Amino acid sequence: MSKIVDFLEVLNTFSTLFIWISMYLCAMLNQKRICIVLPAYNAAETLEITYNEIPFDIVDEVVLVDDASRDHTSEIAKKLGIQHVIRHELNRGYGGNQKSCYHKALELNADIVIMLHPDYQYTPKLIHSIAAIIAFDVYPIVLGSRILGKGALKGGMPIYKYIANRFLTLGQNILMSQKLSEYHSGYRAFSKDVFSKIDIELNSDDFIFDNQMLAQLFYAGYEIGEVTCPTKYFEEASSINFSRSMKYGFGVIGVSIGYRLAKWGLYTPKIYKN
Repeated sequence: MSKIVDFLEVLNTFSTLFIWISMYLCAMLNQKRICIVLPAYNAAETLEITYNEIPFDIVDEVVLVDDASRDHTSEIAKKLGIQHVIRHELNRGYGGNQKSCYHKALELNADIVIMLHPDYQYTPKLIHSIAAIIAFDVYPIVLGSRILGKGALKGGMPIYKYIANRFLTLGQNILMSQKLSEYHSGYRAFSKDVFSKIDIELNSDDFIFDNQMLAQLFYAGYEIGEVTCPTKYFEEASSINFSRSMKYGFGVIGVSIGYRLAKWGLYTPKIYKN
């Protein structure tokens, strides 16, 4: 009888150990190394509140690239303890900033790279959910969508931007044969593997970089997942003005037409020539 009791105690110990190991591996999101990249420009007023919400129970590294800010973004980043702070002495643009972000994340051997804007327009509280989708091989790319649900208008998105977003997304879905709810979110996560299939250096250094990268990924055959994401529009949050928005809109149309021509074999823009 005592041997049975001893056996049950040992079994219980092993069961408890197995549970703890399982919980640890789950907490580490399938043992994936996660890097958050922060493309920053004049983000001094919002960087701290953004950084403080990053879930460091699963996040391994944080990279901030300061694109020649006129404020104290870099100094604040260092005071917060961000180990990897890169400052561009000359402004390279939003796309150029992201290129530096992704190259550094891959240099740090990240398995999952998540772009989070440091202007607190997107909540870091979704990092667990977004990262898990990639960590457990559901999708290799995930976008935080402001359009799924009522996040955009409720968060204060200007009505003209909302309407433009809807029309552009409709046109892009038709031309690219996809069904995304939006192509213009700045909340994006990628498996490291996707960077070996596309060449981001071929893309623009301006805002159109985001759309070019999505087009490259679709052209390479990837599927993209989305999660609903609340958003906040306020004075300190970054935004482009009306004229830059118009330029961006025409650029988006150009990318989509180029994608369709490439798929038809009529003309292949350089961004697809990996």
